[in-house]
Amino acid sequence: MRVFEALNWASSFLKDKGRDENAGDILLRHFLEMSYAQMLASFQDELKEEQLAQFQSAVKLHGEGRPVQYIMGYESFYGRTFRVNEDTLIPRPETEELVLEAIKRIERKFDLHEITAADIGTGSGAIAVTLKLERPKLRVTATDIYAPTIQMAAHNAEELRADIEFIEGNLLEPFIREGRTFDVILSNPPYIPDSDKSWMSEVVTAHEPHRALFAGVDGLEIYRNLIKQLPAVLNSSAIVGFEVGAGQSEAVRQLLQNTFPEAAVEVVFDINGKDRMVFAEM
Repeated sequence: MRVFEALNWASSFLKDKGRDENAGDILLRHFLEMSYAQMLASFQDELKEEQLAQFQSAVKLHGEGRPVQYIMGYESFYGRTFRVNEDTLIPRPETEELVLEAIKRIERKFDLHEITAADIGTGSGAIAVTLKLERPKLRVTATDIYAPTIQMAAHNAEELRADIEFIEGNLLEPFIREGRTFDVILSNPPYIPDSDKSWMSEVVTAHEPHRALFAGVDGLEIYRNLIKQLPAVLNSSAIVGFEVGAGQSEAVRQLLQNTFPEAAVEVVFDINGKDRMVFAEM
């Protein structure tokens, strides 16, 4: 089978299964180890038997609902490759904007020397690793409640040569116990209401970890718990940044403002005009 024939087969197969037809393109480039341009130039080439078998197997897996990123074992974030598996949430492009906005605020507010930052609920480690690699002078700590998730994040940090401290624990509890404080707290916590499970794609609900997705009746449960804990772990001059679900920003902004009346709390819109971030500066 030629490259273009394999792509046509995958597109038709995935369309029949109600999946993203472009997944075939991503998977074939993965198995061919080619860029998009290289694959285009190879449209008439015959696939090796092993390549075709791997590709067809992967397409069928995606047809059954397995995310492409888990099939390949990685996802790109901020121009870097992060390993992922079903113990970690797949990094999303929206979260890149959280890191970018955080860096802008950190540089405006602080001299970067000796600034401490924590990524809460680190998942694949995308936020923590990116923050450290983009601004190496920061001292970055990352937490997650699930040990295998921490292991994957630590693996990514090691592969990408990011010097980060990883701690297993629930939200800010490890820091409260130890009396540790930070200049910067970032988090992309679970924020999907439990009721949304009924209409979400099984590509997400049947594979990505629910502890990293769902957060109670209104999706705000983790924000409430985190914000209650924040006063115990923040230095007097500090930045807090959260990713939020579309439409949740005002509720999260109000929670932060109520807890820190003197803080400047701002809703930040993403590149698509959605209210996806809330920042507070003390």
